[in-house]
Amino acid sequence: MHLDLSLSVAGLLVGFLVGLTGMGGGALLTPLLVLFFRVAPLAAISSDLLTSLVMKPVGGAVHLRQRTVDWKLVGWLTLGSVPSAFAGAVLIGAIGHSAGVQGNLKVIIGVALCASVAMMVARQLLDRRNRRRDALDGQDEQPLVIRPLRTIVIGVVGGFAVGMTSVGAGSVIIALLLLAYPTLRPAKLVGTDIVQAIPLVAAATLGHLLFGDVQFALTTALLLGALPGVYLGAKVSAQGPAAVIRPVVTAVLLASALALLNVGTPFLIAAAVVGFVVMAVLTPRTRTARPVTEKQLDPVH
Repeated sequence: MHLDLSLSVAGLLVGFLVGLTGMGGGALLTPLLVLFFRVAPLAAISSDLLTSLVMKPVGGAVHLRQRTVDWKLVGWLTLGSVPSAFAGAVLIGAIGHSAGVQGNLKVIIGVALCASVAMMVARQLLDRRNRRRDALDGQDEQPLVIRPLRTIVIGVVGGFAVGMTSVGAGSVIIALLLLAYPTLRPAKLVGTDIVQAIPLVAAATLGHLLFGDVQFALTTALLLGALPGVYLGAKVSAQGPAAVIRPVVTAVLLASALALLNVGTPFLIAAAVVGFVVMAVLTPRTRTARPVTEKQLDPVH
């Protein structure tokens, strides 16, 4: 089995950024594979999911140790996300092998990335509101009232997006959770999301193993870089560089999405600049007084 070291370098970079910022690996890795390595979209989605499945338990273990997981939320989310993730994988595997559909997959991934960026902005807005609320109300956490139906729907939407595109386990679901449960503390929000993402991604990966186009040499090469990259990024994240890195990654995601949608270069550059500025304004530049930051709790999400 031939291993491409350039893919390992790409995995190292993506893993480092994921560990550093807490942004979703699928949103970073899938467009990188399609745009720069010319991997077929279906193979990029399938292989990215298998890579993500190996990485996610690392972050889950951190949250379990920190007790930042709401198990009731995990249960209801999983009830919706697992079957829909498998269904999305089966659907894209069934229709995604022909040349024409492979081209359309680029558009689907591009749209998913645009939605992911929008959700990231919404998440930052809600985080800012919650920080202001905490400053006024103190640190006492109110009991969370679980609403099963809306939670299952969030799982269905996020699971189907992940199964179809590998994008959404982090940015889409966590933003929808913020909208549904605005009083949920950031650490528990992130911990709940990453733990529920493990069975979600497992279901999507199983679907792609059966019906997709998983390339094991590609996945192995990515993991050789991604695993140490995630570890290093999580270590460096304690220094709090999100105010610089997060806007850069947002701009890259938006530019990648528009490139997949065949948008002209001038508009692409302008949109990337706007995305950078918006995220730079929304991202806090100082550490909070909390002993454990969201980035430290979310090394592979």
